Amino acid sequence: MKPWLSVVMPVHNPNHWLGDALASIVAQDEPKGAIEVIVRDSSPGGPAGEADARRYAKSLDIDYVHTPDVLSWTRKTNIMVRAARARHVCTLHQDDLWLAGRAQHMREQIAAYADAALVFCPSRLIDAVGRDLGGWNPPFRAGPVPGDQFRQTLLVQNSIAMPAPIFRRDAYLSAGGLDEDLWYTPDWDLWLKLADQGAVVFDLFAATAFRIHSGAQTMTRSRSEFAEQLGLVLARHMRPGDSTAQLGRASVAVNVALAEAAAGQSYAALKALLALVRLGPVGAWQYLRLSRLLERLWPRLRLRFAGGL
Repeated sequence: MKPWLSVVMPVHNPNHWLGDALASIVAQDEPKGAIEVIVRDSSPGGPAGEADARRYAKSLDIDYVHTPDVLSWTRKTNIMVRAARARHVCTLHQDDLWLAGRAQHMREQIAAYADAALVFCPSRLIDAVGRDLGGWNPPFRAGPVPGDQFRQTLLVQNSIAMPAPIFRRDAYLSAGGLDEDLWYTPDWDLWLKLADQGAVVFDLFAATAFRIHSGAQTMTRSRSEFAEQLGLVLARHMRPGDSTAQLGRASVAVNVALAEAAAGQSYAALKALLALVRLGPVGAWQYLRLSRLLERLWPRLRLRFAGGL
């Protein structure tokens, strides 16, 4: 059976979350072989994810390979997409999940928009033990999204959770895949590149869960690296005369300031507030609406107050 979907999973030093991620695919109750799962595991101490791959091999068509020489998740993902057999592909990182109805909705969207380069949906935010922390909802209406509207909105903030999109394999390859020189913003860059390859569609059904935890790269990398990553993508995709250019630059300033605040720099929250004030009342309202800042920030504040970050 040729799969209708390929799921690519870059793995590194997995814990029980990998098993949870695979179990969430099994729970969709698809026939074995309808979905292929490609896993590339770079764990340096040995094939740490192999036990989970074997555990779910009776229910899933799993292609598992231990690749300790390929540490970058972006490179692993590019390798896996090239190896994918299905026309449509999605990513699922070891700490994220599919929710009930994910496979069905993907089938429906693919049937309705078979040639779309990118189809995406909202996501739920969960903590380390899987508790729901709220929704992460991109600021679009359901259905096809005009290309310029998509680009202008995404320049303000990447509001698409990594596990949420489905994309055409050929569109991904034509766009050049993930930029392997980026560690934090390659997905943001990819969504913008895919929009140049064909139609973009938004599905209102929240079918994935994105996990917030202390091991995330934004919690472990330096703030200067973080700022550089954001600035690179903004500069790459911003065009002269973009109506959201000012909002995009302010968004970079706000995100860097919030990352500094999360690292314990108490004055950084004031820097974020100042960046908003400089936009004026109308600009600040537009930024808050397009960036979904409160949706992203509130769950993290709840976790920090509870000692989970």
